[in-house]
Amino acid sequence: MMKKIYLSLTLLCALCACSSSDDEKDMTYPVINTTDIVAIPTDCDVFKPGDVIPVSFLFTDDTELGSYNIEIHHNFDHHTHSTSSVECSMEEKKSAVTPWVYNQDFAIPAGQRTFTARHDIKIPADIDTGDYHFMVRLTDRAGWQQLHAVAIKILP
Repeated sequence: MMKKIYLSLTLLCALCACSSSDDEKDMTYPVINTTDIVAIPTDCDVFKPGDVIPVSFLFTDDTELGSYNIEIHHNFDHHTHSTSSVECSMEEKKSAVTPWVYNQDFAIPAGQRTFTARHDIKIPADIDTGDYHFMVRLTDRAGWQQLHAVAIKILP
């Protein structure tokens, strides 16, 4: 009986020592690269209701990319997300009546360490104009996340 318990414990220890995943080894944030590509949009870009925002970003990771999210929301209260040192001129603070909120998740095909995200996002014609934030959240397969936020304007 003791011999069976000993063999079982030895086997269990051997299995635990051999099992590991790449996720445990990945300790590096993914990168939203805005220098090796013409990244769009950039701080202070101006768009009009009914226009299209042509999105283009290069994503990289040392192990494997996972997914990304694009979010656009109003900044009528002048809050910040602090990922850029660029200061854009701002309109007066105001209350939102028909603000635009865009929030979409996108999967990156498995096994990718480099991926170029390209989308055309249509701006609704009947939204409040003014200051908005455009944010990209990139997550690698291990769960590390990087955020890139820029201030844009939607003006008539």
